[in-house]
Amino acid sequence: MKESIIKPRTIKPIDLAGFSRTFRYFGRSKIQVRTNLGLLSLLFPSLSSRPYLSLLRLAKPFPLICKRSMASDGAEDHRLRRIASSIRVIPEFPKPGILFQDITTLLLDPEAFRDTIDMFVERYRDKEISVVAGIEARGFIFGPPIALAIGAKFVPMRKPKKLPGEVISEEYSLEYGTDKMEMHVGAVEAGDRALVIDDLIATGGTLAAAMRLLGGFSSTDRVGAEVVECACVIELPELKGRDKLGGRPLFVLVKAV
Repeated sequence: MKESIIKPRTIKPIDLAGFSRTFRYFGRSKIQVRTNLGLLSLLFPSLSSRPYLSLLRLAKPFPLICKRSMASDGAEDHRLRRIASSIRVIPEFPKPGILFQDITTLLLDPEAFRDTIDMFVERYRDKEISVVAGIEARGFIFGPPIALAIGAKFVPMRKPKKLPGEVISEEYSLEYGTDKMEMHVGAVEAGDRALVIDDLIATGGTLAAAMRLLGGFSSTDRVGAEVVECACVIELPELKGRDKLGGRPLFVLVKAV
């Protein structure tokens, strides 16, 4: 069988340097390729789908463009820009209509990851936090290094049947149905000053459940600890997750808008 050959005259020369500079604003997943192929065709009219796909190997992966605002208190910190630009957005994941905020690309950037932890540590170092409660699963990534740096214990808050010891649980609502969050009995005590950490706040259901377990809303809550603040790397403001926190403080680094 003869190989299919694309004759040179059918495709105009492509400036690979220019292509790479443009491609840096787009991701490499198949979904992102389909999403951005039309725009790339306008930028590179001679680019057909076959050579375009073959050129994927020549370009390094970079985050998809996403408009974000810096959300820390006070003047803008230069570190926020690096953190925001390191977060990749994946469209149509995990289902159609969703723009997934992917922090795995932040973890691949040691400077951005360090900046993220440092900014949280700077905020909470002098607040006498005794426990950092991390929400499954990405709260387990950011919580432990923050806890170590400020001299607090780390407590995982997990989905049902994941913890081996005796647990207390709190139910919360999902879009369809309910779920539960669990914590080991005795891991947090009355009088503890708690920080609740997760990577992202969307509808606020999981953060609110964590606060009810710890004692964030009233003295009748499960443990009787004081929730000093909730903290997330990213906030999706349009989903109004803050409204479920009962006015309790929420600190975020980046707002996706």
